[in-house]
Amino acid sequence: MNMEMKVRVGDLRGKMQLKGTGHTSHEVQIDYIPPFGEDNGFTPLELLMVSLASCSGHTIQLLLQKMGKTIEQLEVLANGTRRMDEHPTIITDIDLQFNLKGDKLDVPSVKKAINMAAEELCPVWAMLKNSVAISWNYSIS
Repeated sequence: MNMEMKVRVGDLRGKMQLKGTGHTSHEVQIDYIPPFGEDNGFTPLELLMVSLASCSGHTIQLLLQKMGKTIEQLEVLANGTRRMDEHPTIITDIDLQFNLKGDKLDVPSVKKAINMAAEELCPVWAMLKNSVAISWNYSIS
């Protein structure tokens, strides 16, 4: 079974600023860095990293909840390296840092959840992992 997904990007403003929408009325501002754009939104590659960080974070959160763990705070930091010496100027590697706080969080459960997200459950990670080196670390407080 397949599910159709649609997004819309348009409403050009300024030099290159666009607005993106998905299945809700929420908007995301997309722009490019000067001198081409005016830096009034996320760049497309930043949105790709936001997608990976949020998808993996949600997946880990859901898995830990299924394990009976309570998450009080979740922060995912994504640091990427962009190749600038040839085109396309792609992201070659991304390091994810998962910072978790919660009752009864333990190392084995957190590692298991992150590994499951990386290996089989996070769709964004699955789409990127064969072309981008993705590493991760975590902290529990």
